[in-house]
Amino acid sequence: MLRSTLREFYPAALVAFEDLASGDALEVLRITSTPTLGAPLSRSKIAAALHRGGRQRRVDERAAEIQAALRSEQLAAPAGAAAKGTSVAASVAVIAEMVAQIGLLAEELSSNFEAHPDAGVVRSLPGLGTILGARVLGKFDDEPNRYPIAKSRKNYAGMSPITRASRTKKTVLARHVRNRRLAHAIYLWAFASLSSSPARAYYDARRAAGDGHHQALRSLNNRLVGTLHGCLTHHVAYGGYRPDNELAKAA
Repeated sequence: MLRSTLREFYPAALVAFEDLASGDALEVLRITSTPTLGAPLSRSKIAAALHRGGRQRRVDERAAEIQAALRSEQLAAPAGAAAKGTSVAASVAVIAEMVAQIGLLAEELSSNFEAHPDAGVVRSLPGLGTILGARVLGKFDDEPNRYPIAKSRKNYAGMSPITRASRTKKTVLARHVRNRRLAHAIYLWAFASLSSSPARAYYDARRAAGDGHHQALRSLNNRLVGTLHGCLTHHVAYGGYRPDNELAKAA
């Protein structure tokens, strides 16, 4: 809603801020909700707003960029600009409160996750941080006896492929019946893990073997879940677990 309103009468603000939920945007828009207020805004006031939004680096440089954007040539504000400015101010207040509440939830999630006995094991795997690690662990459930073997965990996540074979051909299909929220979390995990050498090497090997991007990613997902299962079963960190370290196996 905020972006749509700004597009209608205050496009300079959209030039100044790509992320309207950022501290920069919210604090500057608090004091300049209309083009009339934005154009004359001094660089020092913009810098002060950036400080309030939490910015610590490139404050003067960013203030100059925002000032230039707000002073750029644009069409005259249409009738009702004052009312739209009120709408902008209200939207900014709502978004700022939502951002604050999300921050509090993230802190609580982090605190609760760090207190979990498996937190260190989960975070040791490539690509899993506190937020995504908590999401993956929560969706799998932390009941230690729920998944007797790695295959059980892979099937629940929908990562193990379905193989259909006949005398003449063999077909490997993706598993579509699954916990979709868990599957989405694991896909995010796979993307994050590609910055680490074991996961990247495995993905690149699958691509070199002829797999498409999504097929290689599904295969990586399958290996990641298997490695997670082994680490949780033996309660050891990724670097110290060898017998079932599927990620390190040859492609």
